[in-house]
Amino acid sequence: MTYRLKLKALIAIVVVAVTSGLVGASAAGFDLSPEQPNRIRATRNDRIIASIPKDFKFVTNGTLTIGISVGNPPLSTYATDAETVVGYDPDFALAVADVLGLKLDLVSIAWADWPLSLQSGKFDAVISNVGVTEQRKEKFDFSTYRQGLHGFYVKPDSPITLIKEPKDIAGLKIITSSGTIQEKILLEWDKQNDARGLKPIELQYYDDQAVSSLALQSGRADAEFNPNATQAYRAATEGKTKLAGAVNAGWPLIADVAITTRKDSGIADTFTAAINELISDGKYAQLLERWQLTPEAIDKSRTNPPGLPKI
Repeated sequence: MTYRLKLKALIAIVVVAVTSGLVGASAAGFDLSPEQPNRIRATRNDRIIASIPKDFKFVTNGTLTIGISVGNPPLSTYATDAETVVGYDPDFALAVADVLGLKLDLVSIAWADWPLSLQSGKFDAVISNVGVTEQRKEKFDFSTYRQGLHGFYVKPDSPITLIKEPKDIAGLKIITSSGTIQEKILLEWDKQNDARGLKPIELQYYDDQAVSSLALQSGRADAEFNPNATQAYRAATEGKTKLAGAVNAGWPLIADVAITTRKDSGIADTFTAAINELISDGKYAQLLERWQLTPEAIDKSRTNPPGLPKI
C-alpha cells in the first residue's frame, strides 16, 4: 500500500500524538502501530470484478485510489510513525480493494476538498465519512457502508443511563456543536418537549475539546451529543465517558455514510456488491469490531438510497 501525505497534515499529527499521549503502539485496544499485524483482509471475488464497467478507467491500472481525510480516529488517523494512515476507513478501503483484486493507494486530502478533487479525477472514490444527501446525489453516486450516528455520552458514574427520545433530555445541560445536524436534532427535541410541558434543555458550546471534557467531568454539563465514532474513541482511550444512547444523524430520517464516486461513472454498483460480499462473509462485522464501531453497522449496502433532503 502506498500513501501520499501533505506536510501540514504530517506536522499536525505529530503534535496531536505528542500532546494526547498516544505515542505507544496502541491506545485502549486500538492498534496504532504502522505494521498493523492484525489487519483483516478479504478475498478476491471474480464475479464482482467482472461487474466493473469496461469503460471505467482507474487512476492507476491495478490500483484502487481512494481519497481520505485523515485525523478523525477511529475512522482515520496517523500511526505512531506519523506517516502510515490507520483506522476503520483505511481498513475498510483495503478490504474493498481486496475483493476487487486491486492494490490500495490512499490519498490524504482536506475533507472540504474531496468534491472537486473527486470530480477532477484525482482518485477513483472517496471513503471519508461522507453522508448521502439529495444535493450530493446530483453530482455523485453512493454505495452505503455505515450508519451515521450521533451519540449521547455521559460520565461513567452518571445517573443518566439511557437517552433515546425527546423526553429523555428534558432539563439536561447538553454539550454540542453549533450550526450542526446534532444541534438541530436537539432543538427539535426541545421544541417537542416544550409542547408537552417538559423542562427546557440548556445547550453548551465549546471550541476546545479539553474545556468540553472538563465541563462534563465537573458536572457543569450532563451529557455531550456529537458524532458517535469520535466520542466512542475518546471513551475507549480515556475512560472518562460512556455511551448513553445513539440517534441516527438524519433523524427522523436515515443518514448513511457511503463510498462516494463520480456521477454516472458506473462503478457504484460494483462497490455496493463488494460491500455486500464483505457483509455476507463476516469481514465487515470484524472490521467494525476492530475499531469499536459495531453500533454503526448496516444490514445491506445500497446504491444511491434516499438521502437527507435539501435544506
